Amino acid sequence: MKIARKAAQQGPGRGYLDGQMLIAMPAMNDERFSRAVIYVCAHSTEGAMGIIVNHPASNIKFPDLLVQLEVIPASERIQLPTRAEEVKVLKGGPVETGRGFVLHSADFFIENSTLPIDEGICLTATLDILKAIARGNGPASAILALGYAGWAPGQLEQEIQQNGWLHCAADPELIFGKDTGTKYQKALRKIGIDLGMLSSEAGHA
Repeated sequence: MKIARKAAQQGPGRGYLDGQMLIAMPAMNDERFSRAVIYVCAHSTEGAMGIIVNHPASNIKFPDLLVQLEVIPASERIQLPTRAEEVKVLKGGPVETGRGFVLHSADFFIENSTLPIDEGICLTATLDILKAIARGNGPASAILALGYAGWAPGQLEQEIQQNGWLHCAADPELIFGKDTGTKYQKALRKIGIDLGMLSSEAGHA
């Protein structure tokens, strides 16, 4: 997470995309990023790091994960607060897929663990936040991503120049919205693009 800390210190306004959403172009031929909407957690001269917010992790439910990670005993699985039941588990990207990264609202903060990103969005990658959510005193909004997307220095800029990605401002609905299936169209609509007009393949997916 060194990249993230560095970029956060540099702050926005230098052509970096921290706190923005990346939207994969329909022609994106890398299957891992097909129709991906990515929240950029860090972007600097050292590279970029982001979390895919619209690819659900198949067959993994947040309460089951809490049991698996021994955050709670299996016997407490049915007593979890509603908010914990509703946390979505996503495939955050192809890097470090065994690690969990929680994107969440800024009403929750752990000293030296939580990284504030932008506009009330934070990232925490420790078990403490999972314990807090299980107890019912975690953040109001949260998603758990397994893995993240990473770019080497200059790589993201290059991919944007080659029309691999569009970008738009982030909003809580795009990040935390429960309906992951509509986030791609919503993100495109945000920048005035109708998917049907953008891609001749629309409708054949």
